[in-house]
Amino acid sequence: MISKSGQSLNMRPPCSTACDLSLLHGPAMAMRMDFADYEAEADPHQHPQGQLILALHGAVTCTAESGVWIVPPDCGLWVPGGVPHSNQVTPNARLTYLFVEPGAAALPDECCTLSVSPMLREMIHRLADLPEQDGRDTHVERLMQVMLDELALMPRQRLELPVSDHPKIALIARALLANPSDRRTLGQWAEHVAVSERTLKRLMIEKTGLSFGRWRRQLHLVIALRELASGATVQKVAGDLGYESTTAFIVMFRKALGTTPSRYLAGTQQP
Repeated sequence: MISKSGQSLNMRPPCSTACDLSLLHGPAMAMRMDFADYEAEADPHQHPQGQLILALHGAVTCTAESGVWIVPPDCGLWVPGGVPHSNQVTPNARLTYLFVEPGAAALPDECCTLSVSPMLREMIHRLADLPEQDGRDTHVERLMQVMLDELALMPRQRLELPVSDHPKIALIARALLANPSDRRTLGQWAEHVAVSERTLKRLMIEKTGLSFGRWRRQLHLVIALRELASGATVQKVAGDLGYESTTAFIVMFRKALGTTPSRYLAGTQQP
């Protein structure tokens, strides 16, 4: 059972299908998790409350609805209540969960990655650090309301990989997630899944909203953010993703996020 927001929860199990948030007092509850002693992947689960996942250190990859999301240290992943999802964390991950009661804030009704301002992050951490109590005083109530108002204003970030349950697209997605350095062309993948190149091109756009080339670059970005946050070097990530040089990988990263990998992580990673 997950308790109310309060003391350090390093010894509590991660949220899973056994989650019980019925003891939630007020519109929101926050808790911290250190995953050094837990399994790296949680089983698919859901809960009535919406959930914001913040990474203090390391990274978490969430599979939900029709996409795969990465949660780097400067963002949060919003999962609406009732949406089945599973989380895979890096071994060095330290996370904060914020659970929000349905209707408590004007938040999206679909999964998305949100920017999280330093002020909002500190308010969430303040809520997580509060001692356990049966009720909420007026100070805590005001803190939660301002926090939820701020959360509703946070802009979205495009850090998800759209996926599809179409068997052809799903097959390619599984293969490239397992081996992202695979450099087969669209035509070669079409031959592999026994459709014409024209058909596969149409399916990719219909089912993911992206061309094959853009979709694969997004997959590389998602994997790169996860691996860099887990401590891998830029050179290793570039090699694992099949780039001919580290420079080529940095160019892709800069085009996607407006800065280099090292500067991105230096500006966001928490101690």
